[in-house]
Amino acid sequence: MKSRVVERFKFEAAHAVIIGNQVEEIHGHTFRLEVTVEGPLKNGYVIDFLKLREIVENIIKKLDHRNLNALFENPTTENIALWIAEKVQENLPEGVKLHRIVLWEGDENGVEFEF
Repeated sequence: MKSRVVERFKFEAAHAVIIGNQVEEIHGHTFRLEVTVEGPLKNGYVIDFLKLREIVENIIKKLDHRNLNALFENPTTENIALWIAEKVQENLPEGVKLHRIVLWEGDENGVEFEF
């Protein structure tokens, strides 16, 4: 049996994505993030919700209310999601792994990665 824990977050940020050789006008979004981790049940849980929330909030606070172009060469939603995923995986306790990450750019556009 696989056990998974899901937490949702949101943050505000601005970016100007490079598409081809064109740079968009800088604009902002409310980004919504969903993080799913997987692991064995130990003492009735995979990971404490509060621990997972602490891990992810420490990562996204580096993005919140920022110009993402100052942090990424090309701050596409895909690149941001992969960066968040890498940081989450680095900070998870032993035996718990990142299963899925979904990052929504506003209400209509999102990316999803499964690991």
